[in-house]
Amino acid sequence: MAADHGNIHIVNNTVEWKTKLDEATSSGKIVVVDFTATWCGPCRMMAPIFADLSKKFEKLLFLKVDVDAVQEVTQEWEVRAMPTFLFIKDGKLLDKIVGANKDELEKKCNQYASQPVVATA
Repeated sequence: MAADHGNIHIVNNTVEWKTKLDEATSSGKIVVVDFTATWCGPCRMMAPIFADLSKKFEKLLFLKVDVDAVQEVTQEWEVRAMPTFLFIKDGKLLDKIVGANKDELEKKCNQYASQPVVATA
């Protein structure tokens, strides 16, 4: 059975990353990014939780970045451990969670999803 990715956009390169951040900025959405790795056990444990959150919090834009595949983005955002979850608005870091902390991730998603969405033209 194939994995359920929910409403997550898989980022495969720097161009896709920039495109998704630009889309989020113009639509006023907050981005939730899962920096992950295929070899990371805690990352695999968090994957279905992240997918469920992406369905529950449709006001947020969920992205998944493989740290080995998109190293430039990983370095730019100073990701040093996996999983790392970033919350980004207008290209700026709002919040960061390092580690497989399900409760904290859901709490932050709830917090940021309750903020009003303000689109920029």
